[in-house]
Amino acid sequence: MIVKEIESLLKEALDSLKYECENLEVIVSNRKDLCDYQFDGLFKLAKNLHKSPLEIGKLIVDALLKQEKTKQILKKVELLPPGFINFTLNDNYINHNLELMIINEKFNITLPEKKKIVIDYGGPNIAKPLHVGHLRSAIVGESIKRILKYLGHDVTSDVHLGDYGLQIGQVIYGLKEEMITPDKITLEKLEEIYPKISGLCKENEDIKKICASITKELQDGNKEYNDYFKNIREISQRDIKRIYDYLGVSFDVWNGESDAYPFIEKLTPILIEKKLLKKSEGAKIIEVKEDTDTKEIPPLLYEKSDGAYLYGTTDLGTIYERIEKYNPDEIIYVVDKRQELHFETVFRVCKKIGYTNNTSFEFLGFGTVNGSDGKPFKTRAGNSPKLDFLFKEVKEVFLKSNEKNESMNEKDLDIIVNAILKFADLQNNREKDYIFDIAKFSEVIGKTGPYLLYTYLRIESILKKETINKESFNEQIYNKEDRDLRMKILELDNTINFAAKNKLPSTIANFLYEMCVNMNAFYEKNHINNLMDLEKKENWLLLLKLSNNVLKSMLDLLSIEIPERM
Repeated sequence: MIVKEIESLLKEALDSLKYECENLEVIVSNRKDLCDYQFDGLFKLAKNLHKSPLEIGKLIVDALLKQEKTKQILKKVELLPPGFINFTLNDNYINHNLELMIINEKFNITLPEKKKIVIDYGGPNIAKPLHVGHLRSAIVGESIKRILKYLGHDVTSDVHLGDYGLQIGQVIYGLKEEMITPDKITLEKLEEIYPKISGLCKENEDIKKICASITKELQDGNKEYNDYFKNIREISQRDIKRIYDYLGVSFDVWNGESDAYPFIEKLTPILIEKKLLKKSEGAKIIEVKEDTDTKEIPPLLYEKSDGAYLYGTTDLGTIYERIEKYNPDEIIYVVDKRQELHFETVFRVCKKIGYTNNTSFEFLGFGTVNGSDGKPFKTRAGNSPKLDFLFKEVKEVFLKSNEKNESMNEKDLDIIVNAILKFADLQNNREKDYIFDIAKFSEVIGKTGPYLLYTYLRIESILKKETINKESFNEQIYNKEDRDLRMKILELDNTINFAAKNKLPSTIANFLYEMCVNMNAFYEKNHINNLMDLEKKENWLLLLKLSNNVLKSMLDLLSIEIPERM
């Protein structure tokens, strides 16, 4: 990693001056006209040493310039007021690192220590159609999984279906009311019954109690209800998989809340032994509030007074299973940020049990997908649109955006629909809400999925006409656009490791957009096809080939495919 090499030079210079600097950090410059990288730690050093930043900076720069390796890496080291050290790479070093990216696996990126990781995302309820509210968990979770796998981690993904809550009792009640036997259940009937009975339960407390009773009896092993449940889950899961397949989202494990019940039975004695379970108004709870809390943290309701379990209990049972089966270093949850308090409670129980001694738990909350009014995205009827409806709507908007689009085949159209949806989401920090503007995100210009795909296909059309027989660059970098593209590619290592560490696919999405801007600027400036200077032409073709290889690989980490044409 280039940043680490510059930091190593800087540390050697500081050591020679006997200066101590904690958290030594060199950053990528946001002023490309001034330098490539920058160190802004002089202010802290000056404060500790009771000297001016410029005085200390001059000594450090002098020490850097005395090092032989500095000349091999840097063309310029410059001290600027009020206290910044700027670094500019030399051309040979830039090209050497690009060559390492060409000849080494995974572009020679720095790979971290391998970990076992379980990632929980998706989380749809059975018997309900997937709607736009399910989109972010699937898209963000899938990308995080792919990034972690790319860096060599042993990752297990689990969809964790919601299949044992009140909604299953409501659906069984509705089916029985219409005298539909388990073998006659259809997907269409499930989609009709759930909203109908859910609405009734809001109006009629007696019906709600009956549905809750059905859920409890199912959990206790009622055979008739279990027959209903198995068929409901099978039919619903088949449709959920169909939607996820369309989105290119996959899971290693298709477990649900119901699968946690055998492990709840194993967990309960442990909680009793550790004296964590307390009785409260007939229910069993686990207190998690700490003396240092500045806000109210409620206890976890482990078992209701009627003996039924809620989400917190099934989450704990699932954690028991995951630790027993996978012994993971990390368990990650990609869930709506409004669930943060729930998972804070669950994680505190895990700490009391002792699970956090060997396993870390991380809640990755995400914001909502909003319409142009800034409120959660809705159809004209005021409902959250089913994903099937959203896919269709995005496709129609894209087709209407350019009459040439109508000649595209269905496979390519579906790939572009995915790119529109995914890049619209992933370019945003997952914690933030964002406004989904179908027309805007369907454009081939601007910060959109189609723009990235168009850039790849544009460059690929050039490469297909040429033969590239080399894997090394000459010493020269020819112009600003040439250098800008090379420097952007060199940011890949830092980008992907930052994205993995912080679980932020947006880092990669924004890097790719900026790289595509550089690629197109390079293409517009440098007319390769008719170039008579063969050495320059070969260097530029090699650069474009590397650019497109990076673009394709990183798009895959965002689970974005590339169409044949557009």
